[in-house]
This record gives sequence, structure tokens and C-alpha cells, in this order.
Amino acid sequence: MPRPISATLSLSALSQNLQVIRGIAPRSKIWSVVKADAYGHGIRRIWKSLAATDGFALLDFNEAISLRESGWQGPILLLEGFFSPQDLTLIDQYRLTTTVHSDWQIEALKNATFSQPVNIYLKINSGMNRFGFPPTRIESVWQTLKALPQVGDITLMSHFAHADGPEGVDGQMQQILAAGENIVGPRSLANSAATLWYPHTHADWVRPGIVLYGASPSGKWRDIADSGLRPVMTLRSEIIACQTLQAGDRVGYSGRYRAAQAQRIGIVACGYADGYPRHAPTGTPVWIDGVRTVTLGTIAMDVMMIDLTPCPQADIGSVVELWGGNLPVDDVATAAGTLGYELLTALAPRVPVTVTE
Repeated sequence: MPRPISATLSLSALSQNLQVIRGIAPRSKIWSVVKADAYGHGIRRIWKSLAATDGFALLDFNEAISLRESGWQGPILLLEGFFSPQDLTLIDQYRLTTTVHSDWQIEALKNATFSQPVNIYLKINSGMNRFGFPPTRIESVWQTLKALPQVGDITLMSHFAHADGPEGVDGQMQQILAAGENIVGPRSLANSAATLWYPHTHADWVRPGIVLYGASPSGKWRDIADSGLRPVMTLRSEIIACQTLQAGDRVGYSGRYRAAQAQRIGIVACGYADGYPRHAPTGTPVWIDGVRTVTLGTIAMDVMMIDLTPCPQADIGSVVELWGGNLPVDDVATAAGTLGYELLTALAPRVPVTVTE
């Protein structure tokens, strides 16, 4: 019998989430962001459930090629562009749209030969200070690119650093508007948070990522609880052993949890080698038999310990939800001091994945 841990992906939830985004930004086209192997869900497993999108956005050339070879014929955007001049051969061969954020990339385009002009996303550094040209240079860079026979359509692009928090988008929007004041052409600005909460950023293309998979860009499930978005991934395992502690007994490596009184605990087949965060403290929620209970002590490589006090009927073989439809991944991530992004993308290859409609 295989180890009982498994992840289940709901393709209907994924399709529904895309439609929710379509309703939120009805006048914009959608780049469905599938970087990091579709946020841990697996591009090959899920892309057909997002086939109603207008395009896919990602980072990795191998993932882009995989999409093409799987049958997707629509636009594919390389969010970080190309990494060496040699990559331009693949961009031409697989008809990819590339971000341009650095002068060396422009020089590489000047020296390239393509079978057809390549569409460009020109990145504005509006304050995040990762990629892009400063706003004061955007018009001249745009003119340079526009003059190149190697370049097709040019879209202005930026990324919001604070759309998921109280600072919002206004400061960056002012820089973006100033940078493109004299440029006629499409824009793509809104990430997941801006798509949800700042309609004036939607422009021609929105780029939803984490929301497609039913998690919140703010890290707080309550922020999307009424949106119609549904979790796509459910991670489950089972209790594989039980122990009865006495007052003073300690649990797990380093004995970080000590029982204050007699207490029954369950040992669950899920650990950090499955992608569960080792740093998750005592008190991180899990779901079993219709109630929430919590982890106890240090997460081990292959198992975790949970408190069975709220669910005395639970026993060996009882199903435990680590995150999913009953327990939002955002709640688990908050308890562990991280974000749902990290948990979803960290799902380990050894965890079996099944797909349901």
C-alpha cells in the first residue's frame, strides 16, 4: 500500500477562477501566469483548464516549449525576458513574446535575425527596482525598439510592489503614467492584487497569478473569501499512528512541545520532505473530521504530530487535510509565517497528484 499522502487538483475550480477574473476585468485580456510549473500545480496537468485565457505568462523556456508541444497555439509571454542572445533562436522558433528590461537585450535584438518580428513587453521600473528601465528613459527606449525591423508590437509593462497592502498603487501609477505619456500602445500592469482591488490598473492586459489557484495575494483568505475564487489544490494525508501523552511528556525533535496534561496525539504522514514547512510552529492548523486542530512540536522530514483533543473519534486511517477546500492554504501559511505562494510551489515531487473535474 502506498504512503497515504496525496494532492488533488480541481480543474473545475481552476476554470471557475479564470471566469471570476474575467468578470472582474471584463475589458482586459488575461495573461494566466503559470510560472513555477503553474505555482506547483503542473503546467501539463492544468493548462487545458485555462485554455479560455488569452495567453500564458511564465519564466522558463522549458515550460514555454512544453506548452507549445502540448498544443497551446496562443501567446506566451516570458516575464523575465531572455537570458542570453542565444535564447532569441528559441523565441523565434516557438513564437514567444519577450519582456525587455535591459540595454544588453536591445543590443541582442539589433543583431538577431528572425523569421518574423518579435513582440516586446517593455518593462518600466516604477519603484520595485527589480527589472526595467527608469521612467525617464522609457520614451527613448520605446523609440529605439520601434525603429528595429526585428520588433513587432510593443506593450508597456510594469509590476506593483504594494498592491497587496495599505500603500496601494497610486505612487507607482503616477510614474507609469508619466513614463508613457507620449506613447500610444497597449499596457499590461495589474498583477493578482491589482486585478482584484484596483480596477483603474487593468488596462489592456491583466496578469493574474496566485488568484487563479484560489489563494490570496495578500496572504489573508478573508480578503478573497467572498470573491467566488476556489482553492484548486487540496493536500491530504492520514493518521498512521497514535500516542497518549502524560503530563510533562515531550513531543518530536528537540522536545519543543510539552504536554500540560494527559493528551492523545496523532502522527500524520506529512513532513518537510513533502513540501510542508519545517518552520511551522506548534498551533499551525490542520483539518480532521470536520474540525480544526493543530500541529504539535517540530515538523519532521516525513511526519508531523497533531492534537486529537478536539476530535477524540479520530484514529489510525483518519483523513487529515493539510490545506485545501476546508482549510485555506493562506491560513496555514500565516501560521507558519509565510505565504500560500511558498507552500503551493514547494509541493515535493514525491507527493502523488491526482486531477479531478
